[in-house]
Amino acid sequence: MTVPNESGGAGESGTGTPGGTVPSRSRRRFPGISSRAYEHPADRSALVALRKLSGFDTVFKALSGLLPERSLRLLFLSDSVRVSEGQFPHLHDMLRDACYILDLEKVPPMYVNQDPQPNAMCIGLDEPIIVVTTGLVELLDEEEMRAVVGHEVGHALSGHSVYRTVLLFLTSLALRVAWIPLGNVAIMAIVTALREWFRKSELSADRAGLLVGQDLEASMRGLMKLAGGNHLHEMNVDEFLKQADEYEAGGDLRDSVLKILNVLPRTHPFTTVRAAELRKWATSRDYQRIMDGHYAQREEDKDTSVYESFKESANHYADSVKSSKDPLMGLIRDISTGAGDIGGKLRDRFTGSGTRSGQGSGPGPEPDPDQG
Repeated sequence: MTVPNESGGAGESGTGTPGGTVPSRSRRRFPGISSRAYEHPADRSALVALRKLSGFDTVFKALSGLLPERSLRLLFLSDSVRVSEGQFPHLHDMLRDACYILDLEKVPPMYVNQDPQPNAMCIGLDEPIIVVTTGLVELLDEEEMRAVVGHEVGHALSGHSVYRTVLLFLTSLALRVAWIPLGNVAIMAIVTALREWFRKSELSADRAGLLVGQDLEASMRGLMKLAGGNHLHEMNVDEFLKQADEYEAGGDLRDSVLKILNVLPRTHPFTTVRAAELRKWATSRDYQRIMDGHYAQREEDKDTSVYESFKESANHYADSVKSSKDPLMGLIRDISTGAGDIGGKLRDRFTGSGTRSGQGSGPGPEPDPDQG
């Protein structure tokens, strides 16, 4: 097992950083932690089911002959900078530190790629590779970058890199067969499903990043910078989170539909949504239990129940519908509870008239059906 020695462990700071040495601070380590401890319920249920499939690993390794994994490895090796003790040593220290905290058995190779667009990814079938762009390295400070590195190590621990590689391949394949009538319909259906899962896996990895950095403010700052650039003096975390509330609750059913259409082609949730989800988890009992040393162990993964995992996922989605302020989710609640005058509610939700006068309740003139 490759881990930092005592002098470079979780309580020490890295050196060789652009801004100097970060003050050391004590951070908790999680020996033997299972990725199930921090995974989003929808992500966890899918992963538990896939891990239980007999021969699943064999099938995906067989795909390595079809997927451009070897080509990607050679590309990064030949045209990017590999992080090591002699190159980007501060990132090297962070990577080893993140693997030490999450008890990842093997430190994955990491590359810095010249690209002004801030980005990071973890790909690979046989072994994960972490890639960060120069745009991201230049944008984030030390603690913000630590959360990102932890995010990518979380992907590696969960095994997300396998499915991310498959998603990249299928997306490329869909573009190649787009000229064939209906040739890419089935592939795009799979891609759409994979993207929905991957958006949930990003929420899982954000949690892993928080477990590594153990600095919620740094995680919040990093997400704000991804949205608004390196202008922290012009931004405010509370105001940023208010945007997430407004995004969820604002508008009518037309806006709800537009939200769905906007997010479908994305592999990542919107940054305000990620920030709100992470803060919610950071204040939860689940997070506190992990920090207190009570978490799912990797050695128990094989005994995990697929049924229980899907039950947890279903309960999570049910709770999300119940608590959501989104107009579409509100309509679904009304339908599921058999609320009367569904036609009127549908009209109000589409026009937004039900939210302008005390949510459509109380005395007042009825909306004219001929108006809008």
